[in-house]
Amino acid sequence: MALFEGVKYDASQIQILEGLEAVRKRPGMYIGSTGSKGLHHLIWEVVDNSIDEYLEGYGKEIKVTLNSDGSAMVEDYGRGIPVDIHPDKGVPAAQVVLTTLHAGGKFDNSSYKISGGLHGVGVSVVNALSEWLVIEVHTDGKIHRQEYRRGVPQTELKVVGKTKRTGTITTFMPDDTVFETIEFKFDTIAHRLQESAFLNNELKLILEDTRGLEPHIVEYHYEGGIVAFIESLNVNRNPLHKEIIYLEKQVDDKNIQVAFQYNDGYNERIYSFANNINTEDGGYHLTGFKTALTKALNGWGKNNNALKNSDPSLTGNDVREGLTAVINVKLPDPQFEGQTKAKLGNSDMRSVVESVVYDYLGYYFDTNPEVAKAIIDKSLQAVKARKALKKARELTKRKGALNSHSLPGKLADCSGRKPDKSEIFLVEGDSAGGSAKQGRNREFQAILPLKGKILNVEKSSLDKVLNNNEIATIITALGCGIDAEFDISKLRYHKIIIMTDADVDGEHISTLLLTLFYRYMKPLIDNGYIYIAQPPLYKVSHGKKFEYLYTDQQLSGYLKRLKDTKYTIQRYKGLGEMNPDQLWNTTMNPETRKLQLVEIEEDLQADEIFDKLMGNNADLRKEFIFENAELVDDLDI
Repeated sequence: MALFEGVKYDASQIQILEGLEAVRKRPGMYIGSTGSKGLHHLIWEVVDNSIDEYLEGYGKEIKVTLNSDGSAMVEDYGRGIPVDIHPDKGVPAAQVVLTTLHAGGKFDNSSYKISGGLHGVGVSVVNALSEWLVIEVHTDGKIHRQEYRRGVPQTELKVVGKTKRTGTITTFMPDDTVFETIEFKFDTIAHRLQESAFLNNELKLILEDTRGLEPHIVEYHYEGGIVAFIESLNVNRNPLHKEIIYLEKQVDDKNIQVAFQYNDGYNERIYSFANNINTEDGGYHLTGFKTALTKALNGWGKNNNALKNSDPSLTGNDVREGLTAVINVKLPDPQFEGQTKAKLGNSDMRSVVESVVYDYLGYYFDTNPEVAKAIIDKSLQAVKARKALKKARELTKRKGALNSHSLPGKLADCSGRKPDKSEIFLVEGDSAGGSAKQGRNREFQAILPLKGKILNVEKSSLDKVLNNNEIATIITALGCGIDAEFDISKLRYHKIIIMTDADVDGEHISTLLLTLFYRYMKPLIDNGYIYIAQPPLYKVSHGKKFEYLYTDQQLSGYLKRLKDTKYTIQRYKGLGEMNPDQLWNTTMNPETRKLQLVEIEEDLQADEIFDKLMGNNADLRKEFIFENAELVDDLDI
């Protein structure tokens, strides 16, 4: 590959704002968490830097490799991090970038016109949170290499060979003293790389996993861009209109791309991006799109008698039911909120996107009236569901302490009234619910027994969801409403613990509850309020001693240690088999219990899984089962 010519990019453009001292002490401030989501954020930081190089016109291929030793490698064909001596620091610029927060070329608009990594902390944070990191820079015909350990240089930046290409290769091993897990998930990374390929139609992204017996390689390259993205998102849904609505416009130094298509479902799925960063919490670009869509449909409907005088104006929630959309903007100097860049804060993007989308939709709906009419008819059906929300508001009104007059025989509330000190167990069945009520700490633990399986909300309209007795009970107990009426400030418990039997039915109930929370109360998951209880599978007794074991692996290991000792094994099929004191000691006592926090690592991946497992297409479920059957250790039949 030929060396690049063009804009000067050397050590003088690496600007230093502050040091690296706090990263290892408070990693969550920089990567969001030390769980699996934070672990994968390390890869995103390095990949985003490589994509920024592509956006500047350097390198059309990026490869991520998961190495057999557990480390990860990101390789690009960009210009390579500058290796000359920094004028202020007196060390190579690459070392400055790797050891100093807010040090990079992205603060200088001449080096990067469009960038997602504008905070400048990415690779330095990866370095700080890695047990070791090796950087290899190909530039000016030479290969430069330097090794680090927990952010500290172990060698000087040295020339170790010759090269005919340019680019940067970053290899790192996450620090197991920082992260709860250091095992990268192939599917999580694959989804993120596929997403980036959709957003950049000339870029090829490759993922290779060498951790198994045979290498596993996938490549992503989509010439159709975000139109192909919408096709992928709606592949298993029934579209309301065949053509995907697409627009792209350059406004001064800003580029706006929008693609969307409606389906006959009930869920709204809008994904917004700014400079290739998934703005999961939206921002002004998303607000502009929503406002334009609502205005355009109301305006066209009234001007073309698709909305009668007796019809109310359609709200934003009405017109977005069944919508799948991607908003992709590129702009200089993006202002992201937080290091994890979940929200775009450039206020001018609201008016820019709103104007572009509104003008285009006015033209599109006039030339495609059948599409506009189909969307408006679907939106009018959504008005019915909106009216049903009034019922949800009434359900969430607290009557005293939610006594037996409002919820007869259901909720056993706790005496405490501080949400951050209170927790509620959603318990499968009256038997287990009875044991939980007897075994609980009444001061801070509430118990809500659930009878049978709740409605599968993935297949149901909102009015049917609200008419389900068990769901109505949950809404009332939590106090925070649902869907558009959701208000997290009214949540009565900051730990919502799903406690079901360790069998197929129990897992199904858990999945139904998670589907409800994901589709209609997603902030509960985003804020870390949803947990799954981990009751033991076995009780092994020998003599006067006994031990609770939670997995088959634990049982096998424990029995090996007992050797010739006589023992008996009790396999718990249900929570109702436990006495109140056993349930407390194993599953409810904060000092001894095991809880699994429910997290969303990649929203697109989560959406796809709920669609496969809980949607209308049975073939998708069969496909998922066949693909993942080998991962099942114990299936209760």
